[in-house]
Amino acid sequence: MSLRVLSDVQSFTVFKALDKDKVIHNFYRLLLKEDMESYSDFVSSLYKTGTDDWTQYLCDKVMSLENCIVKNTCEKKDIPHSIQEALSFELGILQELSQMVPEDFKMKGFKASWVTHSVNFESEYYDRLSHIEQFGFGDYARFTTFRLELTGQEPGFVLKPVEYPDPICFSDLIGYDLQRQQVIANTEILLKGRLASNVLLYGDAGTGKSATVKAIANEFSNRGLRLIELGKKELHLLPKLLDLLAKNPLKFILFIDDLSFQENDDDFSALKAVLEGSVSVRSNNTVIYATSNRRHIVKETFQAREGDEIHRNDTMQETISLSERFGMKVYYEKPKKDLYQEIVFGLADQYGLNIDREILALKAEQFALRKAGRSARAARQLIEQLSAQEENPR
Repeated sequence: MSLRVLSDVQSFTVFKALDKDKVIHNFYRLLLKEDMESYSDFVSSLYKTGTDDWTQYLCDKVMSLENCIVKNTCEKKDIPHSIQEALSFELGILQELSQMVPEDFKMKGFKASWVTHSVNFESEYYDRLSHIEQFGFGDYARFTTFRLELTGQEPGFVLKPVEYPDPICFSDLIGYDLQRQQVIANTEILLKGRLASNVLLYGDAGTGKSATVKAIANEFSNRGLRLIELGKKELHLLPKLLDLLAKNPLKFILFIDDLSFQENDDDFSALKAVLEGSVSVRSNNTVIYATSNRRHIVKETFQAREGDEIHRNDTMQETISLSERFGMKVYYEKPKKDLYQEIVFGLADQYGLNIDREILALKAEQFALRKAGRSARAARQLIEQLSAQEENPR
């Protein structure tokens, strides 16, 4: 049986790239050799992934693999009949592989086990294709957050998955409900496939601007939303990134945190071109969310204001009006005393902190004075410190 199945596997075309996965490669080698060493290598590599469920592991890899079927589906092209036949044949073989158990291999001696369960690979695969805008493919199916990493080869970058993104969610956020609802409403427009506004979240430091964006990305990831974080020095790659994402069925937030520019900054022009609309038209599946502690984003000096240009006023307006090119601006101001205390008390409840409210309010004000003002960040830092002291009393 093993050699017959191996022969079928060697004829794969649609799912040929599965062999690059270490666990699956080891299973193919086990089919070929059927000896204890190859058996041990397969089981060990499966265990290292944190599971003993061979069926689920193989199914997940099959469903997330980027191949010609996925590409045609994303581009809304018909799948040729010959490719459909190959797909059906290979899915049948993969289902057969997924049901193989230790008893199918007749080596003598102790054999570590794995588990299987019943799965209809063909129906699962076609269901995944019909909902590809929700599940995605490749790394987009396995990860929700990405970071742009520069390379020396075209297109000049790669998208690196973030394996352990900040898990913050709406229930962790206290206060600023109006601001958050504005950004959520805009994100809902994006998820419906319509052209959403680029958003600038600006205002005082530590008020939860970045946390809002991350929480939205986490809450809507099951609806096909992904977050891509860019640094300021990577903004010149925005047009290429937009081209790359244009045919992707998922929706993307391009997140630029703590945005600010110096005068005559080349990256200023790159962002301005994208916000205004350059040669590349922004598609309905992407939106830019940027945070800044400055309303006008570009840092001015009094010398620059005085200047010696004939059209000095035009230059000034050019630099301070970048924020006006965002379709939506959401302002986060330092919390007043009541909101600050609400955040402190809410976080204390989240952390299970057992402390009298009057004492906590006094500590919160004292802490804010040391931190040069009230903020959501200061509230969280205080609660984390008090929680640590409660867990480790002297």
